[in-house]
Amino acid sequence: MVGLVKMIDVSEKKVVPRKAVAEGSIVLKKGTIEAIHEGTVVKGNVLTAAKLAGIKGVKDTSNLIPLCHPIPVTHASVDLDVKEDRIVCRCEVRADYKTGVEMEALVGASIALLTIWDMVKYLEKDERGQYPHTAITNMRVVTKEKGE
Repeated sequence: MVGLVKMIDVSEKKVVPRKAVAEGSIVLKKGTIEAIHEGTVVKGNVLTAAKLAGIKGVKDTSNLIPLCHPIPVTHASVDLDVKEDRIVCRCEVRADYKTGVEMEALVGASIALLTIWDMVKYLEKDERGQYPHTAITNMRVVTKEKGE
């Protein structure tokens, strides 16, 4: 049926423990990575802001993605690993519910990486105001678990 949009009915499913981990990266200039390490980014502490934004993204997923169920999240964490040319973000989400939490993990990782981009964009722009080097890459669900 063309045009039909609806949430999946999970009313008959059992509540079980669920866990998902999502991961992605943001590629940055070496100078930007140095500014993050040195704490000289004008907007403030990039890593702390990104972690908070990622957790908020997890909690707001059903408001951002129209057909996602609101899920009572019991755990959300955002870990950032600063490499020489990128920051790898890993977001873990847990809940006891009737449907999975992979979308929450993906949104959490995505929002954390977008927050990093927002905070350092002035360092990443070229002379024309473009971002030829900056990229969010490899966004994926690493693991998804469903208990019984």
